[in-house]
Amino acid sequence: MGQKKIRALIVDDSMFFRAAISRALTAAGDIEVVGEAYDPYDARDKIVDTEPDVMTLDIEMPYMNGVDFLKVLLPQWPIPVVVVSSARARFREAQEAGALYCLPKPVDRSPGGMSEFMQELVKHIRTVAAGTHSRYMKHEHYDTADEAVTASGAAFEGFIALGASTGGTQSTALILRALPADMPGMVIVQHMPPEFTRMYAENLDKDCAMNVREAKDGDVIQRGVALIAPGGSRHLEVVRRAADYGVRLYEGEKVNGHCPSVDVLFHSVAKVIRKNEAVGVILTGMGADGAKGLLAMRQKGCFTVGQDEKTCVVYGMPKEAYELGAVTRQEPLGNIASVLVRYAKDMRS
Repeated sequence: MGQKKIRALIVDDSMFFRAAISRALTAAGDIEVVGEAYDPYDARDKIVDTEPDVMTLDIEMPYMNGVDFLKVLLPQWPIPVVVVSSARARFREAQEAGALYCLPKPVDRSPGGMSEFMQELVKHIRTVAAGTHSRYMKHEHYDTADEAVTASGAAFEGFIALGASTGGTQSTALILRALPADMPGMVIVQHMPPEFTRMYAENLDKDCAMNVREAKDGDVIQRGVALIAPGGSRHLEVVRRAADYGVRLYEGEKVNGHCPSVDVLFHSVAKVIRKNEAVGVILTGMGADGAKGLLAMRQKGCFTVGQDEKTCVVYGMPKEAYELGAVTRQEPLGNIASVLVRYAKDMRS
């Protein structure tokens, strides 16, 4: 008996994109399009009728926008959602409302441009359909009230390297929002499309005690600042200077299918770090990017943390790292900020 196909519902007021997405998903072979809807009210009825495994959702639609639809829909019907929209400025809202991934509609609608876009969409539909969606990032499910999170991290003069992929935008944000302003510096590789990391960093900077910004080549890693690697075609690596650590951005081929790559970041840390001067954190994500690099960090004497299966959207990267022996401690998402603060404090003694 063949493997059960992923049942997908397409919600978009554009007839062009409904048809194009339907063709691409059907052609993938392992996805069945069970319905198409032209607005949220039509989508609501089709969800009830077809019970899809996953839904693609536009944001700008008549009667109700996609963000408001997510807020109404997901508490009652927790379906995995991939947002497909030109409204890039609302992607953060969509993710906070529960979308698992946001993919911008292509500007280039030539056959080549559309083909590349559809390949990305198919990949993300497969990813979210395989995830643990019923437990996805509902912040009230996690214990983030630990008093250690508000304590000072002033003792640890190293830094924290963090990597994440699918579901990681919410996971990373939850951790950063719980950390105090004087935490050790952070360097973050989050798999995101080009241009979105800047907006992501700017939005987080407004919400976090730490300063959060997109990394630039030559930046110094410093206390109270979280640097997020730009999405696109450049890797980010940590370099050691005379008296501190900094970051280098460089053009390179994809590693483990990604640029920037978490493995590139973690391996660079392992190469230059002195014992106990760095912490590695690997969060939710598909595949194995970061697992071998985290192992290299642990073998160098670094403390490492992996997100546990229960709180991952996709238990891929943390699972690979854990099975390699790269993880010192495996923790639920809501505990990770407390663990990092405690470790930073313990370095003082």
